[in-house]
Amino acid sequence: MTTTTITDFRKNVFSIVQNTVRFNEPVNITTKDGNAVMISEEDYLGIMETLNLTSIPGMREKLIEGLNTPLSDTIPEEEVEW
Repeated sequence: MTTTTITDFRKNVFSIVQNTVRFNEPVNITTKDGNAVMISEEDYLGIMETLNLTSIPGMREKLIEGLNTPLSDTIPEEEVEW
């Protein structure tokens, strides 16, 4: 995570935002009153989706089970019926 002061952030806002969007690198912006973290919209939406999925009862366990399932125990994507 990159850290910058609010003063440097104001001076370089365009390039800092552009790098955050391009490289999904969070930025910690420090101020005398506290800090803020800027993330890309892509990262934000991913966090929101993760929170949504893990709020569904039993979903967290199913996701962990899926992560631990070897690919050899799954069917090819083209055989999945939606």
